Amino acid sequence: MLNRTLLMPSLSASLFCKKINRLQPISFDKVFKFERFNTLCEGFVQLARYSDLKNRTGVYDLRKGSGRKWTVERDLEQLKQSIINGPIDMHEVIRMVGKNPFLWHGHWPVKDYARVFECLVLVDEISKEADKVVSKIRQIGRKLRSEPGMGSSLRPAPYVAVHIRVEIDWMIHCKKLEQRSGVSQICSSKQEIIERVGKIINLEAPIVVYLAVADNLLNDSSLLSGWNKGLVPCEKKNLGVDGIYKKHPYLIQSAIDNEVCSKADIFVGNSFSTFSSHIVFERTQKMMRMGSTSSCKNENEVDVQWPSYAYNIAAGESNGPQKWMTNMSDSSLRVISYDSNAISCLG
Repeated sequence: MLNRTLLMPSLSASLFCKKINRLQPISFDKVFKFERFNTLCEGFVQLARYSDLKNRTGVYDLRKGSGRKWTVERDLEQLKQSIINGPIDMHEVIRMVGKNPFLWHGHWPVKDYARVFECLVLVDEISKEADKVVSKIRQIGRKLRSEPGMGSSLRPAPYVAVHIRVEIDWMIHCKKLEQRSGVSQICSSKQEIIERVGKIINLEAPIVVYLAVADNLLNDSSLLSGWNKGLVPCEKKNLGVDGIYKKHPYLIQSAIDNEVCSKADIFVGNSFSTFSSHIVFERTQKMMRMGSTSSCKNENEVDVQWPSYAYNIAAGESNGPQKWMTNMSDSSLRVISYDSNAISCLG
């Protein structure tokens, strides 16, 4: 609507437990390929560097409304009026000012957001680090399957990735959120997660279960115990890849884990987590590119490529995790933004 190029944003981690050393912002081009983004998103959205500006002093502040009474409709109307009545064309730079510059999930349909995602390509350093972690996981999987009586296969050993949300910051926040919203399907204990993952039908045991978790925010050191026979849990330290993560800031660590989870044969996450929701979004995109339209058949049975599950929502009488895919035709991003248990496999 503004017909403007977006000045390259900084990305920042979001934690409810305010550990300042983990909240440092990182430039977009340290995570994603800048030129590649502009090539892939040409004609839709473009990025520019601050060094491209000719006049840094003539900034026009476009103040956005905020507060509980602020609605999607008022937000959009104010933007339209600013374009019509404001002196926007006289300024090289427009700066959106306000607590919530846009009610972003209200204005964007999922299919448009998907176009942006198609343009996001990780820089080589991060993708190579993720490949090392995936390779280590599959290496352990091959060893499990090379034991006597297991036969042999030329295809890569499969693995399950579980975004296991039991960290300090999450458990504090999710309990408050359950009380405030009256929804009981947000928090999940370690035991509940383990039980539900174990009820996914047709898991090719023995199989490695990678636990994507912020290790430094954990109070529970027993994540590797209590799993069903045939499910072999691994986290960064016992995989021997913690050194890969430690040399990077928190946000890059999350980017590596995002890639590891996205590439997993099976992914299990929490539907109220933005991290989990975006991984399912990516996996749904992959599935649809391969011609599949639904992964919602047969409750807990693995019957398609890139299946995903929500462990915080029980599936029928089996009490296993609910199958999960993104509704790509939804008119709002709310289904893949924070605070949602809207998963299109719920019938």
